[in-house]
Amino acid sequence: MEFESGLVESEKDFVDLERNLVDLRIDLMDFAGLGMNLMDLGMNFLDLKMCFGDLRMDLEMGFVSLKMDFVDVVFDFDKTIIDLDSDNWVVDEFGASDMFDQLVPTMPWNTVMDTMMKEIHARGKTMQDIEQVLKRAPVIPWVVPAIKAAHALGCDLKIVSDANLFFVETILEHSGIKDCFSEINTNPSYVDDEGKLRIRPYHDFDHKCNNPCPPNMCKGLVIERMQAASLAMEGNNNKKRMIYLGDGAGDFCPSLMLKEQDFVMPRKDFSVWKLMNENLQLIKAKIHGWTDGEELQHILLRIIKAITTIEEKQILSAVDHSKFQTIYSH
Repeated sequence: MEFESGLVESEKDFVDLERNLVDLRIDLMDFAGLGMNLMDLGMNFLDLKMCFGDLRMDLEMGFVSLKMDFVDVVFDFDKTIIDLDSDNWVVDEFGASDMFDQLVPTMPWNTVMDTMMKEIHARGKTMQDIEQVLKRAPVIPWVVPAIKAAHALGCDLKIVSDANLFFVETILEHSGIKDCFSEINTNPSYVDDEGKLRIRPYHDFDHKCNNPCPPNMCKGLVIERMQAASLAMEGNNNKKRMIYLGDGAGDFCPSLMLKEQDFVMPRKDFSVWKLMNENLQLIKAKIHGWTDGEELQHILLRIIKAITTIEEKQILSAVDHSKFQTIYSH
């Protein structure tokens, strides 16, 4: 009887073992299912990571395009980058103001400056002497950092000036910002065989503009040429925006050429400010006046940021949202 009872107990143990094995099998199946779910979840996260990677690339490509293609910043030079007129500065520093004042009423300013360079040379002054005078010209505080910041953001910086190439390049080089500019549009200059600096007109006195432009240079024509180049490159998809900064009467004409999507930054209480206030109905661009370099920097960078924000939103809205569909389909 004891043997038979032991068999019965052993049989019960085997039954319990079998049930435990069945339960274990079920648990393993559940665990396997959990493993499959974790694998699916891992795939989902991988898809999500790849999707955001693609989005980041899309945005980075878009920002590069924005930086290089959407914003032109065009500076006047005298009293916009430096805090005086470079022609007057050089003449005054060499003590030739009396002769200069006598010549101004008799001939175009550009011709006066060419004549004065002959006089300065006749007084024994060299190109190196002129260069040293130019290096002492005061730059408006905060303007150099503003230029460097706009360039670092990828804007295409250009100069349109009624000074001359030697004066402009010498001061820009000395200030460490020459390489920030892709174009310098100004009166050509060169050193002749005798070592004299010669200055020539940009438009050869033939531009026939009815606005208050000097006879040797119409800045409005320069802006029109820039706009035409952008249109030829981009066609109907041209989204180029322009920011123009200036102070003088010669900066009024280019301000008239700007479009509704553009911005003009006249220096307050200077000639262009007065002309614009008298002719507001002719200005299509948004007007933002400035007084000093700190205000110039603040306004310029704020405008660039506003333009960038608009373009970022357009890029984001153009992202292919179908990339995210796989994530939510599991």
